[in-house]
Amino acid sequence: MAFNIETCTAQHIGDRQEQQDRVAIFPHPQQKGTLLVALADGMGGHTGGALAAEQVIMSAKHNFDAATPSGSRVKELMAQSIRDAHEGIKLAAITSEQDPHSTACLLIVQPGRADWAHCGDSRIYHFRNGEKIARSFDHSHVMNLVKLGYLTEAQAESHPQKNLLISCLGDKDEPKIDFGEAVPLVDGDCFLVCTDGLWAYFSDEELGRVLMEFPVRQAAEILVNTVRSRAQGRGDNLSLAIVRLKQLEEEKPLPLWKRPLGK
Repeated sequence: MAFNIETCTAQHIGDRQEQQDRVAIFPHPQQKGTLLVALADGMGGHTGGALAAEQVIMSAKHNFDAATPSGSRVKELMAQSIRDAHEGIKLAAITSEQDPHSTACLLIVQPGRADWAHCGDSRIYHFRNGEKIARSFDHSHVMNLVKLGYLTEAQAESHPQKNLLISCLGDKDEPKIDFGEAVPLVDGDCFLVCTDGLWAYFSDEELGRVLMEFPVRQAAEILVNTVRSRAQGRGDNLSLAIVRLKQLEEEKPLPLWKRPLGK
């Protein structure tokens, strides 16, 4: 089954002094129909967060370009990219005298499947015709309480420690990496990768509806504008990437009487 892949990225600085998020989509240099989405939410004071997020993007692209992604082996490729970025961020902390940290989300789409990996509280959503199929689980204190049954997700949204991470890149401990996959891919599959500056303002149902009803660029614009309205002057940096699959219609052969002579 052949697909047309529609993609879009968007960012807004919010009401911060500096944009410390990074997001990018890269096609594979050799493998047709294979792409990487890399997103990072940097933390660590003036320029430190941006430095950390940039390290995530560079490590992911370097490993992606150098490898030949195939099947489920992409999980190790993504894990290695996150570990490499983690080590690079720790080194930068020494040389720059800063305290850089970052989340990381990587999504690799290839013919027939999509795989993703993440660390931190930036998210990867998989929707199919507007319905949520999967969502990454934040590495945060409150979502850990949800997992243990002490809080509901609704309670976690208003918890005063909802932004406290239990794992991220650049920390003293190795980053916790979780994975997901979608096999096979079908018409109507849509992936949203975003920082908490976006997802904090929407329900999953709202996100799915916008992504289903509008072209990817218009959907991105609607999401950003809605955040700016709801943030009321207190918005964080936000970044997002959208990847949507649309099945290509098979070309029907021309009837004999319409074909050129000799065909």
